[in-house]
Amino acid sequence: MYKNILLAYDGSVLDQKALIECQELANWGSAQITLLTVTPNYYASLGIDGGFVTQDKIDQDEHAQLEILNTGVMALKSAGYQVKGVCLKGDAAVEIANYAKQNHSDLIVVGHKHQTHWAARWWGSSKSKALIEIAHCSVLIVILQDDL
Repeated sequence: MYKNILLAYDGSVLDQKALIECQELANWGSAQITLLTVTPNYYASLGIDGGFVTQDKIDQDEHAQLEILNTGVMALKSAGYQVKGVCLKGDAAVEIANYAKQNHSDLIVVGHKHQTHWAARWWGSSKSKALIEIAHCSVLIVILQDDL
């Protein structure tokens, strides 16, 4: 039986909802659960679209992610789980794996959304795949559905 479970998500409402509604969660009633999200570290001043990422935009994104995190923590607590929320910065797979190891997690649960276009599957990187390679414990991958 798992005693220390880490639910890690990308900060989106869809990803968090999938993890919280994971049917396996019902079997973990006595486990300590951590809901964790990782925000990117904006080292470069250029965004993905080639435009500048302002400090205001970074602050807005972090505030929105903290609100989603707090909503998830409250939902899990109201369902009777022992839960805490954690928000980290950096590379998602590395931060999740490091946190899990430092905090003696025995299961990491992450969401994964299938890429529909062949080019995205070919060139895209998967945080869940990277996490599997570096995690010290078991990793459960929950497939995300847009209709949740």
